[in-house]
Amino acid sequence: MNINETLAKEFGLGVQQVERTVELMDAGNTIPFIARYRKEVTGSLDDTVLRELSDRLTYLRNIEKRKAEAKELIAAQGKLTPEIEKAIDAAVTITEVDDIYRPFRPKRKTRASVARERGLEPLASLLLAQEPAYTPTIEEQAAGFVSEEKGISSAEEALAGACDIIAEDISDNADYRKAIRAMTWESGILNSKGEGDSVYTQYYEYSEPVKKIPGHRILAINRGEKEGFLKVTLTAPRDEILQYLGKKLLAEGDSPAKKYVTAAIEDAYDRLIAPSIEREIRSDMFDTASEGAIKVFAENLRHLLMQPPLRGRVVMGLDPGYRTGCKLAVVDQTGKVIDTAVIYPHKPQERIRESGEIVVNLIRKHKVNVIAIGNGTASKESEIFIANLLKTIPEDVKYIVVSEAGASVYSASKLGAEEFPDFDVTQRSAVSIARRLQDPLAELVKIDPKSIGVGQYQHDMKPARLEAALSGVVEDCVNAVGVDLNTASYSLLSYISGINATAAKNIVKYREEHGAFRSRAEILKVPKIGEKAFEQCAGFLRVPGSDEILDNTGVHPESYDAARRLLKMFGYTDEDVRSGGLSLLSVKVKLKGEEKVAAALGIGVPTLRDIIAELEKPGRDVRDSLPPPVLREDILDISDLKEGMILTGTVRNVIDFGAFVDIGVHQDGLVHISQLSDRYVKHPSEVVSVGDIVTVKVIGVDAGKKKISLSMKGLTQKKT
Repeated sequence: MNINETLAKEFGLGVQQVERTVELMDAGNTIPFIARYRKEVTGSLDDTVLRELSDRLTYLRNIEKRKAEAKELIAAQGKLTPEIEKAIDAAVTITEVDDIYRPFRPKRKTRASVARERGLEPLASLLLAQEPAYTPTIEEQAAGFVSEEKGISSAEEALAGACDIIAEDISDNADYRKAIRAMTWESGILNSKGEGDSVYTQYYEYSEPVKKIPGHRILAINRGEKEGFLKVTLTAPRDEILQYLGKKLLAEGDSPAKKYVTAAIEDAYDRLIAPSIEREIRSDMFDTASEGAIKVFAENLRHLLMQPPLRGRVVMGLDPGYRTGCKLAVVDQTGKVIDTAVIYPHKPQERIRESGEIVVNLIRKHKVNVIAIGNGTASKESEIFIANLLKTIPEDVKYIVVSEAGASVYSASKLGAEEFPDFDVTQRSAVSIARRLQDPLAELVKIDPKSIGVGQYQHDMKPARLEAALSGVVEDCVNAVGVDLNTASYSLLSYISGINATAAKNIVKYREEHGAFRSRAEILKVPKIGEKAFEQCAGFLRVPGSDEILDNTGVHPESYDAARRLLKMFGYTDEDVRSGGLSLLSVKVKLKGEEKVAAALGIGVPTLRDIIAELEKPGRDVRDSLPPPVLREDILDISDLKEGMILTGTVRNVIDFGAFVDIGVHQDGLVHISQLSDRYVKHPSEVVSVGDIVTVKVIGVDAGKKKISLSMKGLTQKKT
């Protein structure tokens, strides 16, 4: 297998394009660096495609490694033939390689291995020959294998042992297994049964073709089986499979041996092949479902992390509670905690008046603009309390209910304790709730992505694979935005290309000991930051106070000279960059010709375009182009909802069968996949993303079960 050619074909890319991209990866360059600063090499592949390419490259290399191991192991037994080597080379999956190696794999004690030890292979060969007649008869010849010493007490026992050998040989045949696997996949039915009270009642009498089951149902059934509520079986097309094996193994015409071979075929399938193929197919189904769920989870996480920050606002975070009270934390425009308090507006204490006075005093003292309320226990009561309170004061203050998923994880974490050693866990939660409204990315990177609350069945997936996928998303988002070298936390810095956790902590320590960085280049003085690390990270770090204006842009230091010459070419100065006076630069370059300008500067057109975009808007944040969060002034209860109402909401989670939308009633409503659009929708992610502001119609309300059904059909949606 030529891996690069395979990748090129699968991804629809040029072979040379793949070769050069793989070279960059093998040289230790990070995905964000390659995506942003090596566009001429990759053909401007984005980070998502690059990660998929990297994952597939790893898989194909693992196949090649497995092929080499299989050849080596078979050769060590002196059994590697040109035919076997050719078959291994032609295999396209690890399963196919394992099928070919199966007959040579050292086996634990089996019925067939015992029969071989007893010398029954000649009898098995005799049966497989399926001669028209046997003289002496098969049974008489089998009697010749009876041996007290070998533990064979009768002809019947000898024949049974010979059939065991035939059955195992059939089971070990790679071609048979491949064909049976394909037939089972094509025509197999997954069945589940259950009883008792559980969330899996819809699967208590359930069956569906294997090849048609959606991923979310596979994961749900697996979980129900794991928890003991479901019994799951896979029904294969047994008659079709036995007919296939019969055509392959049974001789034409009559033979006294045919009944034995037929019995061996049935035994091979029922006892050896069927259970094995069922495990393999269910494992493949799980892997496919997991990859699909991980992809949805990753996409949700990407959109959540890239939500626009709420800039220039003083925010009060409120972590709701009953007995222990509601913890308050006020943070200034930079996220610095400037005040904290505890109020008890709910049962059992219900100190409503006193609590109101505390909140109003904090609002007036610190000029609070927004109150962020966590959506956990006592959230609804807290929202009512705040909404009613805001009506009584002249200040223009709004509120928003914020998902507090993961806030408690952060609060109890080592990082939370390091940031706020004098705060208890609920006070830290209040800070996290406020900050995640101000800058979702900077705050959410402190939390394990699995705890952020935008996935489905994440606890059923392979932890290492999920961790790798989600970490990749966080890394891509952090690098897409960039970070301020002088204010970023070490948790944020640790996701920057080329910077690991140790280097990130060293940066913060250096900052504390030497003061603010005065340039990007100064980071080279930090321990564990060498030339390679600097190359990978420099373009993603911002130093707003640097004398070098380019240090506050996404222009990489390797392109500073080209950027300088570009400015000079069109008569611009640093002051023009600072004052935002380069809005016509792109127009002037296009009039002169991008290719001509790029050639004069010794760079590629993609790099030229990126430099122009950075110079026209230095220090820009890619998130600012997205719609801001919806702030509220008044409360809406589920009892206020009526069918036909048109509301604005925010997409909180996207799953395989629809999207959950926050319409301000504490309980998210579900837009089922069938209600997302007037056109056919294969997956909800085609229509909506986490964070989208959407217009919805209420089509059903069950206040008792707290279920809200919404529709987006026939409604005009603003593009977000």
